[in-house]
Amino acid sequence: MRYVAAYLLAVLGGNTNPSSKDVKDILGSVGIEAEDERLNKVISELNGKDINEVMNSGLSKLASVPAGGAVAAPVAAVAAAGAAPAVAEEKKEEKKEESEESDEDMGFGLFD
Repeated sequence: MRYVAAYLLAVLGGNTNPSSKDVKDILGSVGIEAEDERLNKVISELNGKDINEVMNSGLSKLASVPAGGAVAAPVAAVAAAGAAPAVAEEKKEEKKEESEESDEDMGFGLFD
């Protein structure tokens, strides 16, 4: 993902066909060492293509992906009903962990 982001930053900066050196320079400016194999894969896939067309074709593919919230809700409700006691136990354990973590700040708050 970082390679695609750096590629997009180069395009946004006006370089319509960024090279691997351009992407490496962008990544290096924030302390990320680029892996040549992955970088070359991104460059070869995007080389010579209009980035706006690539993004628009990706958006049309995402439109066909189901959001998943409505279909999974009934199944989740049935599973949650059976797992209610386990959830209560997890909440108790979670409260214990929170109290231990609050001691780690040694009395110093963020805005003290």
